[in-house]
Amino acid sequence: MPEGLVIKAYGGFCFVWMEGKVEKCTLRGKLRTRGRVLAGDEVVVRSLSGGRGVVEEVKPRRSEMVRPPVANADQALVVVSFREPSPALNLLDRILVHCEAAGIRIVICVNKLDLAAPGAENEAWIETYRDAGYPTLVTSAVTGEGVAALREALARRITVVAGPSGSGKSSLINAVQPGLNLRTGEISPKLQRGRHVTRHVELLALEGGGWVADAPGFSVLRLEGIDRAELAGLFPEFGRHTDGCRFADCVHYREPDCAVRRAVAGGAVARFRYAHYLGFLREILAREGKNKL
Repeated sequence: MPEGLVIKAYGGFCFVWMEGKVEKCTLRGKLRTRGRVLAGDEVVVRSLSGGRGVVEEVKPRRSEMVRPPVANADQALVVVSFREPSPALNLLDRILVHCEAAGIRIVICVNKLDLAAPGAENEAWIETYRDAGYPTLVTSAVTGEGVAALREALARRITVVAGPSGSGKSSLINAVQPGLNLRTGEISPKLQRGRHVTRHVELLALEGGGWVADAPGFSVLRLEGIDRAELAGLFPEFGRHTDGCRFADCVHYREPDCAVRRAVAGGAVARFRYAHYLGFLREILAREGKNKL
């Protein structure tokens, strides 16, 4: 039986790309009751008449993201904006932690440069993420600045596009590949965040090769599935200093001789990133029913 790639799944159906065309498929009985098929899954399909089929098997996944729910992504493009809405760095760090936990490559994209003050592309918070090791692009879907570099970053990969509502994810995808005509939303003047436009995760084929997953935006993201022991390892800049900690199980809070805290005090680790880390740690401990920090 032929194999294909699920580009969209909802309402009990999945749409599978096979040999240059899309088949609308139902799920074999055990998959309906015990499995979950995601966009990005590689599946085995039994074709029926009329361009329809039945998904008989889901191949083992190389990676899986929970929010947004996508299988087999090679990388995540995490989009924030300079303005409208202003960058929510706590939410950005939450998204990065989830992507790190999923084990996929991360590219940060700071969008809406056309709304930013001159020189904003060199703001300290952007350099913080570059120094942490994240490739960071600066773009404008309106003027086209940075779009060519973004197009190259997306080529030949399956990329999840994630970020707060209103950051311009759909506009960027439209700029990368004109003709897709994805719906774009406006910023709520009252809430200063975007209105949700994308309703389902869908893989979109790129002319340069590869796929991009357009996913619903969000303004809240819980740290489910991440425990206290792994959290520090999801902040890559911490790893440059942890060998200097006195205790191997240091959580970098009040332990004596903590090299990470020394790095924060000395400016080698950004204070706002460390503050977010402590907030996430408290949240995880509360979920686990442990004593608060």
